[in-house]
Amino acid sequence: QVQLLESGGGLVQPGDSLTLSCRASGEYFELYHLGWFRRAPGKQRELVTFLSYEGTINTAGSVKGRFTIWRDDAKNTAYLQMTALKPEDTAVYFCAASRRRVEGVVQWDYWGQGTQVTVSA
Repeated sequence: QVQLLESGGGLVQPGDSLTLSCRASGEYFELYHLGWFRRAPGKQRELVTFLSYEGTINTAGSVKGRFTIWRDDAKNTAYLQMTALKPEDTAVYFCAASRRRVEGVVQWDYWGQGTQVTVSA
């Protein structure tokens, strides 16, 4: 089992950058797929990007080229660097972790509590 704790959210202006962190407790962090999701006001939660433990990255088209995920297994931490932020990026951002797939699809079993990112002038 792993517990996740996000940090780094805040209020920024359009065009700014922000980096979120997700610190994990537990063992074998390097074997987990790691993902970042977000839930904007009035919308469903959506996948932003994820990094498989094999090193494959998938990123939503809306943030591709602006958001980057990476991990530091020595620190049990995942990161989400966000650049050129837009008001539509405003959301609660969650990190998630998993060690399993079903029919090739990652099953996200562990979730952080979320961190608010607000992009506003």
